[in-house]
Amino acid sequence: MTKEHPQWFQSWFDTPYYHILYKHRDYQEAEVFIKNILTYLNLDKDDSILDLACGKGRHSIFLNSLGHKVTGLDLSKNNIEYAKKHESNSLSFEVHDMRNTYKIQFEVVLNLFTSFGYFEDEEDNYKVIKTIKSSLKQNGIGVIDYMNSPVVINNLIDHNTFQADGVQFELKRNYENGFITKHIEVKDAEKSFHFKEKVRAFSFADFEVMLKNSGLHLIDCFGSYKLEPFNSKTSERLILIFMAND
Repeated sequence: MTKEHPQWFQSWFDTPYYHILYKHRDYQEAEVFIKNILTYLNLDKDDSILDLACGKGRHSIFLNSLGHKVTGLDLSKNNIEYAKKHESNSLSFEVHDMRNTYKIQFEVVLNLFTSFGYFEDEEDNYKVIKTIKSSLKQNGIGVIDYMNSPVVINNLIDHNTFQADGVQFELKRNYENGFITKHIEVKDAEKSFHFKEKVRAFSFADFEVMLKNSGLHLIDCFGSYKLEPFNSKTSERLILIFMAND
């Protein structure tokens, strides 16, 4: 549970503390977002969807409940072990590093809720985009849902504490060298652990360059889960809709 890995995400996402810390997330809002995206994309029921970096599969399960064939991929073995309990003929999960190409293509590839920008090496972030591109069928659509970094940086809370399920979390945040970092001190009974989240503060302009360099064409951009127009100074989210160039 507390095994150290060279990459922060390998340690943090594989612990139960990650899920305890974020148990208060508004999943109803997330489901509304997913419905809005599906309506916007106007998918057929038999269109297949890849949920890239799916976590414990909550959103894959919801997508599947709406009638779509869904594959969820995540690096965390613990998350995928949990998600596999929900597998069916139209819902599958697999441990997979999103930097590596996948064996199947889909009508839609989703990378949701800031599941991007984890890597120190810029080429690794490009590899994720290349995975999305190679996983798309002809005329397939990719969606990256990211934070709007300038707004996040401007509203960064330096320090706060949170308690849930008898576990105390002390959170410290900073922006440095192009990364937004959250240091997470966990106190569980007599035990203490340290984790972190470190995500590159990509801007809309950064994504424009990455998509173009990867042979992808930006179709649309939204700034909220209600699919409101993107505003770099005020929007909470950066939701990019794109497809491969002909």
